[in-house]
Amino acid sequence: MVEVEMNGTTPSVRDELITEIESSFGLLHKAAANFDNRYISRVFRDLGPLRRKLAKNGDALATVIDRLYPHNSASRAYLLEVTGKTDESMDEETKSAVKPEVDLYIHLLVQVYLLDNNRLEELNKFNDKVIYLLESYNRRSLDFIQAKIWFYISRTKELIDDLHSIRPALLSALRSATLRHDTETAASTITLLLRNYSLCHEVNQAMNLVEKTEFPENAGSSLVARYYYYLARINAIQLDYSSANEYVIAATRKAPQTQSAVGFLQAATKLSIIIELLMGDIPELQLFRKQSDSLEPYFMLTKAVRLGDLKLFEEVLKKYEQAFKKDDNFTLVSRLRQNVIKTGIRIISLSYSKISLKDICIKLLLDSEESAEYIVAKAIRDGVIEASINHEHGYMKSKELLDVYSTKLPQDDFDQRIKFCLSLHNDSVKSMRYPSADNRSDINKHNLAAKEDEMDLLKAIEEGDLDDFMD
Repeated sequence: MVEVEMNGTTPSVRDELITEIESSFGLLHKAAANFDNRYISRVFRDLGPLRRKLAKNGDALATVIDRLYPHNSASRAYLLEVTGKTDESMDEETKSAVKPEVDLYIHLLVQVYLLDNNRLEELNKFNDKVIYLLESYNRRSLDFIQAKIWFYISRTKELIDDLHSIRPALLSALRSATLRHDTETAASTITLLLRNYSLCHEVNQAMNLVEKTEFPENAGSSLVARYYYYLARINAIQLDYSSANEYVIAATRKAPQTQSAVGFLQAATKLSIIIELLMGDIPELQLFRKQSDSLEPYFMLTKAVRLGDLKLFEEVLKKYEQAFKKDDNFTLVSRLRQNVIKTGIRIISLSYSKISLKDICIKLLLDSEESAEYIVAKAIRDGVIEASINHEHGYMKSKELLDVYSTKLPQDDFDQRIKFCLSLHNDSVKSMRYPSADNRSDINKHNLAAKEDEMDLLKAIEEGDLDDFMD
């Protein structure tokens, strides 16, 4: 029979996990020696599977900590305490000091272990020690690990519903990262602060942060995607729908096309649908076919807006109210009532060359003819319809449709596409890596290392993590 420990894992499984954790230390040492964050990226690619194993095998992490940290280390005692192991070892063997990269990586593993086991209060206290530790280090090889640690610190505060207390620490981290030219941590803290303000519905604070900070150009594409997403949400709330639409499209394109980014892509798609509707456009049907289940409320919403049916819109709003609130889109969805009315007026103007305001009031389920006249007048002023109102006889008369190709609309659309292509070309050129002049004589050396990098690059392309190799 196979011997099973108290936590339900066999010694062989625990030993394999210990070996897997310790094998990543070699890559961290290479990152420290070469100041190359690509080794950190390779460690993070294996973090997902490792995290799932750690959630069930916390004893393996405690064993690694016991082997790694010397007795005089300040971190040893509390790391063993949170992993559920008492420091009873009497071994006086001299151990070398733990490198900062390995030290922070162990703290990151403890964070995800406590988070996955829902030990939020312990994790919150542990994060205070981690913040103090982060302040004591200033090495560029730690940038990626620090950015990831700050994410889990902010996530912990979000889960325990304590969003305000973390802001001073995030602002301090942003200031330090900017002064140290720590691109990854600066980008991460900016997105975390924007998320914090967004969850608290403090749009003015978020806009002040955007105006007074400069998002790093060389940040990873996943952080850029998050930043664009929050910019889209902020601009949509502030009624700047054209800018919001550009940002949400950029967020969708920048996001990694992998299984781990499905949740983000769904959130960005939902926001994109609402912004398109608020701009007066109708999303394509193909968009809803890809994710039919999660986008059902938004499909019904689009249907109501497309038909200009105010009654159907009210029914959809009432039926899916909780779904819209869960996505934090209810405020934006509520604004679509005017768009439903405008669409209804547009359909009426195309169907009738002349119609009374009373009939418009009946078709759109409006309260009075005065409100119908006001809405029609506003639609004419906004350019939604080409018509005129006869106040004396109380009717609306539609004008003949203009040829769209005689306007500036095709030119504007063509200009927008050219700008996107140029932006894509510039980003691609910036992402390329070239050997420096000092290292050109050594290009033919280290062929084995070059082959390893090539294999890692191919793997990164498959998993959508190419930006980590380009930083």
